[in-house]
Amino acid sequence: MIMREFLDGNEAVVKAALKAGCDFFAGYPITPATSILLGMMQNIKGIAIEGEDELASIGMCIGASMSGKKVMTATSGPGMSLYSENLGLAIMGEVPLVIVDSQRLGPATGSATKGAQSDIQFVRWGTSAGIGVIALAPSNAEECYYLTLKAFNLAEELRCPVFVMLSKEISTTKESVDLAKYDHIKISKRKGNKDRKSYRPYSIRKSSDIPPFSEIGGKNIVRFTTSSHDEDGYLTKDKKKISDLIMHLNNKILSRRDHLGIYGKDLEKGAKTLLISYGDTTRTCNDAVLHLRKDKKKISHLALKTVWPIQERCITKCLGGIKRVIVPELNIGQYVSSVERIVKKHRSTIKVESLTRVDGEPMFPEQVIKACR
Repeated sequence: MIMREFLDGNEAVVKAALKAGCDFFAGYPITPATSILLGMMQNIKGIAIEGEDELASIGMCIGASMSGKKVMTATSGPGMSLYSENLGLAIMGEVPLVIVDSQRLGPATGSATKGAQSDIQFVRWGTSAGIGVIALAPSNAEECYYLTLKAFNLAEELRCPVFVMLSKEISTTKESVDLAKYDHIKISKRKGNKDRKSYRPYSIRKSSDIPPFSEIGGKNIVRFTTSSHDEDGYLTKDKKKISDLIMHLNNKILSRRDHLGIYGKDLEKGAKTLLISYGDTTRTCNDAVLHLRKDKKKISHLALKTVWPIQERCITKCLGGIKRVIVPELNIGQYVSSVERIVKKHRSTIKVESLTRVDGEPMFPEQVIKACR
């Protein structure tokens, strides 16, 4: 059955969150994410709160999640800056949480009504310790729906924050979306604790394991702290336990790097140039590739939907015969350095080029076409 709706990216996020069973939302109005807050307040079968600020909003989300709710928040660049400390808490406490970041041109308040990909490095490195994170980047309204569903599943399965990276253009552009196309996606639930007597809040057997979840206020005693802790949740200064904790938080993400990879490949035999895009620039590159091929120019395109953890194996497999990699971005070149590190590690002779636009306008296919000639 085809179930098409005319939605913008923010509306698609709301519908996906409701489909995933989100029953708690907190956020603060901010352009261009405000319509997500409004949509959740109008439609949620649970609680939706307009917090007094971003600090309060994400704090409420963390508390609600640890109490057993399925949680989402939405903001933009300035809000992400205020979220930073509590994002660290969510990582340390292994809190299932979906954060939608509808990016705009920064820094600081920046240009509130201009789109950009300003927060790509911030979500990866915006908290202390540099623990690996999951960030998904849709390029259109349909992908907003699909990747928000995926974000909820990953947050629940891995007990971690998951970012969905939109932008002003994606948030506000309306498109025809077939929601029924994704009815096959099974909605994940947290792995709970079955043995009440032996429950330890952060008990794992190996570093990449996910500790079983028990809600605060439930049948088990749950200790929750922002400090380094042992398997019982007690603050610890034991060197081995601290090291094991940090490695666990990182390994549970990075050990699943390949499993987390979502991307689209459009590889042409004999191509010497590879475009690597994410988010907004994916559609630009799709159009550019069509025009270049009409002009008999061989070109390959890798469209990343999983931005973090970076898909090293996928990128490496696309490098056969390639002499030049171009990374188009609506920022000063935040992602290209990570791509270059991988490319140079495996094929040191390949030239990696950054293609940027930072005036708040979309990147047009003509700019990509010119760079590829």
